[in-house]
Amino acid sequence: MLTTISSDLKSSDLFRGDLQLTSPPNIYFELKKTIDNPNKSLADVGFIIEQDPALSIRTLKIVNSAFYCLPVPIVSIKRAISIIGAHELQNLVLATVVIDKFSSMPSGLLPMKNFWARSLRCALISKELCIYHNNKDDLDSMFICGLLHDIGQLVFYRRIPELARQIGLLVDSSNIDEIEAENNILGFNHYQTGAELARLWRLPEIIIETIAQHDHLDYTGAFANVASIIRTGNYLCKIDTVDILPNIICNNIPVDDLSNIIEKAHNQFEAIFKLFYSTPPH
Repeated sequence: MLTTISSDLKSSDLFRGDLQLTSPPNIYFELKKTIDNPNKSLADVGFIIEQDPALSIRTLKIVNSAFYCLPVPIVSIKRAISIIGAHELQNLVLATVVIDKFSSMPSGLLPMKNFWARSLRCALISKELCIYHNNKDDLDSMFICGLLHDIGQLVFYRRIPELARQIGLLVDSSNIDEIEAENNILGFNHYQTGAELARLWRLPEIIIETIAQHDHLDYTGAFANVASIIRTGNYLCKIDTVDILPNIICNNIPVDDLSNIIEKAHNQFEAIFKLFYSTPPH
């Protein structure tokens, strides 16, 4: 067993003195406050998004894309809210804002475009898995939970890039997995760090917990079902074939159904990635 290289470092240390990182996505909370106010209307929600023309245009493009497969074009934010729902739109805005927030980071050690491509694939597969299981209660949150589950890695590459590089080298040169390498070198891992960032941003508990519990297969808390689906989505987004997967990984879904889920998510990805990730790679 390797000893911890940075034994005096704590996850909370990574958030000190970085207001840009720790500042929550304000438009998300403006939307949440308005959505939760019974005296506010859909027009009030739409008005907040329309104050940012670039966000408004991109949101409409995503709503009109293969992500939703709507039968007729949507030409206004208010109409989009009435079709997909205020909470779904709120999570959609959160996704685009968070991607933009981190995509300005230098891509030297971690290619940002590749990171968000992998995260988006996980989110799309997770949502399709949720639909497959007819889990309507968690459907609104599944995409954003899948998209943000690895966000702690971005904190590592932003705040401790040299240690993040050492983690990558250790994984490449040994038989241990990424989480074990992180725990060996840092004393904590990127899921713990990502959950801490989500708490600082005051995101919903379902997002915080599914990040924090991602590597805890024995987790049986309130969001265990969502965490399990995100784990499966994360696994599936990294493989080329489902033929050799054990049932325990894929929740006993038949291979043909898994193939269909991955293919549908792949087709969605090809149609919408450039809409979510509009920042040119550095």
